[in-house]
Amino acid sequence: MKLRRWFYTSAVAILVLAGLSFADHGHGKHDRDDDDHYYSDRDHDEMRGYYREHDRGDDLPPGLAKRDRLPPGLERQLRVRGTLPPGLRKKMRPCPDELERRLPPPPPQCAHVVIGGHVVLMNRSTYMVLDIFHFER
Repeated sequence: MKLRRWFYTSAVAILVLAGLSFADHGHGKHDRDDDDHYYSDRDHDEMRGYYREHDRGDDLPPGLAKRDRLPPGLERQLRVRGTLPPGLRKKMRPCPDELERRLPPPPPQCAHVVIGGHVVLMNRSTYMVLDIFHFER
């Protein structure tokens, strides 16, 4: 009787662990190899393409135009896993609709925003930065 109970308990434990492992595989990673970044290489290519298509003078929205660079002090405060300080929150702009359509949907409670030449994936309630893409100029 004890052997049968041990067998069933072990079988259930193995199934639960296998289920957790399966559920965690690919969870929200969006084809990423690196756990520190949400945006994939494909997403980077899409963002660069959007920037190239709209880099014609005043064609870029606020936050992405060349004149919208962040001062060095604010630039240093923008980092993955950091929290946006109030100075950067004031500079946030919504991600342009066309660019938003090219990107994967953000995780729950998150949004793509534009801050001084960067596309930032952040948590809307905590202002924690999950990923950053910088447009090279």
